[in-house]
Amino acid sequence: METSVTKQDRIGARVPHEVYATLCRAAALTGATVNQFLVQSALKEAQAVIEREEIIRLSTRDWQWLLDLTEKPAEANATLKRAMANYQDARRNDADSFFNWEP
Repeated sequence: METSVTKQDRIGARVPHEVYATLCRAAALTGATVNQFLVQSALKEAQAVIEREEIIRLSTRDWQWLLDLTEKPAEANATLKRAMANYQDARRNDADSFFNWEP
């Protein structure tokens, strides 16, 4: 039977005694070790930061507005048409360049 070993990394921090005492007290109140408490708390905060920075939240009104734009896009104005033409020219003229325009 094969057993897999999960790779683990170490995190260390030096904190003032008052901070350590507070962390110990909080850990004890939750029934966790200080290490477990720190990892759980840090992970929870890290996930909140990632969600806040990577997820866009819309109101119902704004979500409906976005859906309407997606389903019925506005007509391209002269500026957009000119930008698209410039883009197409750039693609044709840079066909031999090292930059890959395709996704």
